[in-house]
This record gives sequence, structure tokens and C-alpha cells, in this order.
Amino acid sequence: MSKAPIQIEAQVYYNYVAGEWVRSESGKTYHTINPANKKQILGYFQESTREDAKRAIEAAHNAFLFWKDTPAPVRGEILFKAWTVMKERSEELARTMTLEEGKPLADARGEVKRSLNVLEFMAGEGRRLKGETVPSELKNNFAYTIKKPLGVIAVITPWNFPLAIAIWKISPALITGNTVVFKPASSTPLTAISLIKLFIDAGLPKAVLNMVTGPGETVGMELVENRLVEAISVTGHTETGALIYEKAARMMKKVQCEMGGKNAVVILEDADIDLAIEGIMQGAFGSTGQRCTSTSRIIVEEKVKDIFIKRLLERTKRLKITDGFTEGVDVSPLASESQFNKVMSYIETGQKEGATLLFGGKKPSGKEYEDGYYVEPTIFTDVKPDMRIAHEEIFGPVLPILTAKDFEEAIQIANSVRYGLSASIYTSDINKAFKFTDVIEVGMIHINSPTLGGEAQLPFGGIKASGLGIREQGSKAIEFFTDEIVVYVDYTGKRREARFI
Repeated sequence: MSKAPIQIEAQVYYNYVAGEWVRSESGKTYHTINPANKKQILGYFQESTREDAKRAIEAAHNAFLFWKDTPAPVRGEILFKAWTVMKERSEELARTMTLEEGKPLADARGEVKRSLNVLEFMAGEGRRLKGETVPSELKNNFAYTIKKPLGVIAVITPWNFPLAIAIWKISPALITGNTVVFKPASSTPLTAISLIKLFIDAGLPKAVLNMVTGPGETVGMELVENRLVEAISVTGHTETGALIYEKAARMMKKVQCEMGGKNAVVILEDADIDLAIEGIMQGAFGSTGQRCTSTSRIIVEEKVKDIFIKRLLERTKRLKITDGFTEGVDVSPLASESQFNKVMSYIETGQKEGATLLFGGKKPSGKEYEDGYYVEPTIFTDVKPDMRIAHEEIFGPVLPILTAKDFEEAIQIANSVRYGLSASIYTSDINKAFKFTDVIEVGMIHINSPTLGGEAQLPFGGIKASGLGIREQGSKAIEFFTDEIVVYVDYTGKRREARFI
């Protein structure tokens, strides 16, 4: 069995502004709870106002010139130190995430590992912030490019990956010389506070990184609308991203949005069914389906539909549902009451629309589930593409199965949704695998593997309603957090004819 969950004293926690832990001017706090036991209060956090956000923005603005002038390799040294501190605190961070978000401890440990990979890669970018030299059309002229930081960056993160997503936004912002105001999701502030503390202990100068907790309609909107903020990086609902994008565009700000997904797995008749099912277990029910890259649709060819569904049902029945700290857990509670209500509403909608509820669909019975936000892994069959459960993001352990007569129809169904984040195909036909990469409308493609994941050195993000702006992670992330400047050096010492443009 796993160790007992860490005990969190329900104390008051504060914002971090200009290197100090401070109260909100509102004098109000809100509390968070353990989603596996809603009777357990985890802490009281600042219910911040626009004024609190303004102070954090001003602090970051005042620190910008100092941090910008700090050599990039020196900034990298601080990020490497933060990597060391994070590695030392890996287990503590993982347990904090399981306690406040509910995910299985194994998933939380995986999130810490992903965060370490991203932080390590970005720290190394301190010695790779390169421009390029380009031949000039003029004699005795030298032309080259450099990258310059933008200024104050607003980082707005969700609750489902409270450490990893924060790291993959904050670390490229810092390594490129920007300062940051960080607004974590209101339901996962403990992880955010742990993140701030590791940067403090790594020696990050005061006010370079600031954190303000509180509602999106106050803190979040001030970060979007304040003229001292030069760019916004946000992960959240598509509607939220679109609103932020619209408001920021009017102020000529850079925006990076990573949003929703309705990720399909296509099962062709020549697929390795057992391999596909194991991938689907991870993709659909791991982290209780609360990932933007979760498998949220199955599109299976008619010829293998019956055998696929039979084996899928057999495997799903063996999943273990319990709290995230129990050894061998497969499905843990949803993160909050609102998530629970949303998922149950979609299950009801699927039944009303005429889909067949093959498995699950309820809160599991038993004393251990009474005080948590548990939902059984749920499978629907006889699903049509126009049903809401087939094209809307549910963000829970609900798996609709659609049927296609052939490869071409499977692609048509897969591309019929407004999202375009991730997709997977299981097939032994290399020709169809490559054709899939040509025609599928997503930002990340997986062949014979789940829709999940990515690697720190590669870009992450989607197309269509799943993403706006430059991709996150990898060297590509540097582009969003910098301006590219072109420099022309004329060393002739003579007057030249004017260039045309």
C-alpha cells in the first residue's frame, strides 16, 4: 500500500508579490477541499481583487529591467537550481497534487517528472538564445537578428495539471528575460505555492515571479486588460481563451491559448486490439479523463466493432476506483463538485439523445465513495456524430464509441468536431498510418499509441478551436516570449542610397 496522504494544516495562505507573502486588500479568503473527502479543508487562500493584481503587475514591471539585463546563462543557472530543488521535493509535490486535485499518485509523480524535464530543457535554453546571421544585399554590411524579452507576462493556468502547465509557461518566460505574474486555478493553489517556494529557494530575485490567487473575473481580467502586461499565456476552456484573445487583441498584446480537445482514437480492422485497449484505458480513464489530451472518442471500423467492444468492456470492468493515494488505483475522484455535476449531466444527455449506456454512468456505491466526487468509468455505444457527447468536451471518464464503415469515413468523423488537439490511430497498415498524418486535423498525432502526452523538447498544442498563438514547449516556446529584432550594420563609412522599404 502507499504511504498515508500528507497532512495539510488548514491554515491561511497568501499572495506572493514583490518578494513578500501578502494578504489581499479585500480581507477575504476562500477555502479548498480534498476531492476524495469533501469534509477535509486543505487551506484558506486570498480572494484577491483587481488592486492586488495591479500591485503584482507593477512589481513585475519594476523588476523587468534588472532581470532583462541578467545574462541569459545566469538566468539558466537559477532555473537549474530550481530543477534541483524540485527534484528533491518530488514526492512532496506529487502528494500535494493528489491531495488537492485528486489524481492518482502515480499520475502526479508522472506530472512532476514531466515538469522536471521541461524545466531542465528550458534552463539549457539560457545558452541557446540564438539569433541568426543573414547575408546582406549590400557590400560591407552585416545583418543579424537577436531575441529580446517582452516585459511582464501574465500566466493563467488550469487545475488539471497545476504543476506541469505552470512550469511550461513560467520557465520559458523567465529564461528569456521576462517577469511574470502567475494566476493559478482557484482550486489548486497549494501546488502553486509550492512552486513559488522552490523558485524562492533557488535564488530567483524578488518580484521576478509573482503569484495572485482569486477569481478570473477580477484577477484574470486585470491581467488581461492592464497595459503593463505585454503578453498572456493561458490554458483553459475554449470560450475563456476566445474571450481573452479578443480583449488582448484590442490592446495589441501577444496571446497564447491552449484550449479544449475532443480527441479521437481510430481503430482499423487490422489493429492490434489488445494494444489499442491498453492505450484507451490510459487515455480515456487515466486522471479520470481530466486531461486536454484525454481519449474522448473511439471511432472503430464495423468489421471489428463487436470484438473490440467485448474486450473493451472486459478490461474496463477490471479498473480499480478509489482515492489517489491507494496503491493500484486506476480511476480516482473528479477534481470538484462542479466537475462531478458537469460529467453527470453529460451522461444524462447521452442517454436522452439515444446513445446506449453500455457500462458505468453512476457514482459508485459504498461508504468509501460517499464523501468524494467519484464517477464510474462510462462507455456509450450507438453514438452518432451529431450527439453532444460525440462532439463536446466532457472532461471526465466518459467514452463514446462511434462506428465507421471504412478508413475514409473514420477520418470524416474524426475531423467533424471543432477541436483539433490530438488524435491516434491503431493499424498495421503503414500506408494508412501515413495517410492519417496527412489528413487528420489535429496538432499532435500518435500512431499505435494513446492520444496523451508529449516530450519537453517538442512543441505542444492544437489547431482549430484547440489552440491560438505560437506553440508551447520545446524551442518553439521561446518564440512566444520574445520579439525578434533585425540589426543592420553598415561598416563602409560612406553614405548609401536609401533602401526602398
